[in-house]
Amino acid sequence: MKVEQIYTGCLAHAAYYIENNGEVAIIDPLREVQPYINRAKLDDAKIKYVFETHFHADFVSGHLDLKEKTGASIVFGPTAKPNYEAIVAEDGQIFEVGNYKIKVIHTPGHTMESTTYLLIDENGKEHGIVTGDTLFIGDVGRPDLAQKVVEDLTQEKLAGYLYDSLRNKIMPLSDDLIVYPNHGAGSACGKNMSKETTDTLGNQKKVNYALRADMTKEEFIEEVLDGLSEPPGYFPQNVMMNITGYESFDNVITKSNKPLSPEAFEAAANETEAIILDVRHQSEFVKGHIPRSIFIGIDGGFAPWVGALIVDVSQPILLVAPEGREEEVVTRLSRVGFDNVIGYLDGSFQSWKNSGKEYDTITSISAEEFANRFEDNKDVVFDVRKNGEFTAEHVDGAKSTPLDYINNYLQEFPDNKTFYVHCAGGYRSVIAASILKSRGIHNLIDVGGGYGAIKKTDIPVTDYVCPSTLK
Repeated sequence: MKVEQIYTGCLAHAAYYIENNGEVAIIDPLREVQPYINRAKLDDAKIKYVFETHFHADFVSGHLDLKEKTGASIVFGPTAKPNYEAIVAEDGQIFEVGNYKIKVIHTPGHTMESTTYLLIDENGKEHGIVTGDTLFIGDVGRPDLAQKVVEDLTQEKLAGYLYDSLRNKIMPLSDDLIVYPNHGAGSACGKNMSKETTDTLGNQKKVNYALRADMTKEEFIEEVLDGLSEPPGYFPQNVMMNITGYESFDNVITKSNKPLSPEAFEAAANETEAIILDVRHQSEFVKGHIPRSIFIGIDGGFAPWVGALIVDVSQPILLVAPEGREEEVVTRLSRVGFDNVIGYLDGSFQSWKNSGKEYDTITSISAEEFANRFEDNKDVVFDVRKNGEFTAEHVDGAKSTPLDYINNYLQEFPDNKTFYVHCAGGYRSVIAASILKSRGIHNLIDVGGGYGAIKKTDIPVTDYVCPSTLK
């Protein structure tokens, strides 16, 4: 059976291209749809359906633009209520794509409309299941997101629905089915996802903690909810865009293509409430950047960090990007709903510097230099990695101030002494430093290379000790 997984690493997202006999189905497409259209042209095929497994929270789907450009029908599972023309399928309904069949299996739990699609080949053999956020490789979808947008739902209720969906709808299926999830490791839609992006259902029954045969519903609810972090603030906004509709991607690209001279850029920054977002490499940012600009590098976990830290998808944004990559940045912002880029600095930061305008820097030192200073500064070390990373291993005496929630820790940073900030490899600490400096906190030093480099020095660290090993 011809099923192609189209994986986008920066979002840990998988879309699916299914083609037979000149007809195509796309499942869970990204915002920019031209690559799917181009792929269908290679097969001399027509996109017939766009299937959505649910109303996504972590990205804006391309279903509306695909419908507009190709005439394809949008399909949601039972109970979905989109604010536009779409097929709301019945549980068990079958759609034909060439000689293939796609069967709707309603699997509420991650969200109430969550649906799994059973893929059946031209010989009638069941080939695989596209599970959306119902079942991942190594995990299941977090059941606390839909309660943010639907009244009278609790995460416990949703977890109970998910347990029933998995036990009654998914686990009875054949072990040789291939599981095609919507996300892999790194997505905020789960907590224990594997780096693998497909597997057999039979193997998942053996290794996925949430599919244990002897697991009670109460145990499932407790384990699935345990350790969930607060979802990023932009998630409910993306859900609403997917439900109600959004501006076409082509319009977003066109309106954002506004190169601005340093003077025009400065005027726009002063006259609007735009955030200046600098997406160059962190090594360039620390050497020079526009004062009060926020760094989130395009070559890191860009879009999810923008969503987690800027939060409001309607926020006006002014870009400082590497020359020639401006459209790429706008595209990746639009994937998570940030459609309000009002211009970019023509000539990137170098043009600002050449104009003689004021710029700022960040002091960044090597891990070796940090080791030389550690003894006199061990009480002012701040680790901006995630809680789990910090718990596993950290510098002795360091304070945990996760980047995701950095604004909640502003009172923790001393105002009368220089302090040190580090992450795992140097990317997140520069984001943190830029946010702190934008808040007027300048007495900081970044540790380049982060914890990975620190571990190679003689700085003492604390390892996690499992409680069960304690006497």
